Amino acid sequence: MKNRKIQEMSNEAWLNQKKTTQLATGMLAGALLALLIMVVLLASKKGLHATSIGLGVIPFAFMPILFLNWNHLKAIKKELNSRQNAV
Repeated sequence: MKNRKIQEMSNEAWLNQKKTTQLATGMLAGALLALLIMVVLLASKKGLHATSIGLGVIPFAFMPILFLNWNHLKAIKKELNSRQNAV
């Protein structure tokens, strides 16, 4: 993604970026939640082995990406609200 100034982007570009970020964040959150549930079920049925411990690390490793996307989404919403209030 190109780094552009906030003022250079149109409202349509912000709305498109908001929609894309919401979709990506939702899919990532769903995948991490599903993986975490599978790891808990695997650990409860088979016990704590290297596989369940290794898979259990993955959701926590990808959590920062989820938080970055969430913060970016909040910034997009804030920018869109400020543009609507200015008009």
